[in-house]
Amino acid sequence: MASTNAFHDVFVALKAVLAQYESGLVVAGESPDNYLLNTPYSERWKKKLMFGAVQRKKNYVSYYLMPVYMCPELLDDMSPELRKRMQGKSCFNFKVVDQALLRELAQLTRRGFDRMKQDGYIRLTARLRRVRPPGGAENAPAGPSIAGFDKP
Repeated sequence: MASTNAFHDVFVALKAVLAQYESGLVVAGESPDNYLLNTPYSERWKKKLMFGAVQRKKNYVSYYLMPVYMCPELLDDMSPELRKRMQGKSCFNFKVVDQALLRELAQLTRRGFDRMKQDGYIRLTARLRRVRPPGGAENAPAGPSIAGFDKP
């Protein structure tokens, strides 16, 4: 059985995969054993929707990814190794850090995030998006932008 420290390492690794999307989502909960990201308020559903979560439990660490529940076709090309980690429709359980599975899970999370943006579940507010002035990008003020969110 994996040690508590191993579960800590698994939690940290899985949280790092999900935390990449904080700038486009809402951190709804964070503690040493739990991390939750929601979408911004959805006009369609009249509430925030869960995007994903990481939860350290007694015997494993769970990674929840709701886009695969909403769009199961995202799982069509999933490896048998990652599929073995699935419990239910949107939960993946891990006991150890497996770099290959983390990379695949990161790609799946990216596809899920992109799909939720495409379907309108994730909309960026004006304060997150850099507005381009008339005349194109050459007239845009210099300054940092949020990666991936300043594209028209």
